[in-house]
Amino acid sequence: MDEWVRQALRCPACRSELTDRPGHLVCPVCRLAYPVRDGIPALLAGRAVELGDRL
Repeated sequence: MDEWVRQALRCPACRSELTDRPGHLVCPVCRLAYPVRDGIPALLAGRAVELGDRL
């Protein structure tokens, strides 16, 4: 994904910046991880994984 596109992506729940993790984009505020499959992020609340204390 182009860097300018990546920088424009925000958490759909709180609009915070997302950080890159292998296979996921992570919101450090909401502590949700959104999966990235074949380079396409699934920024849907139903697809997010709660991280709890594992960030």
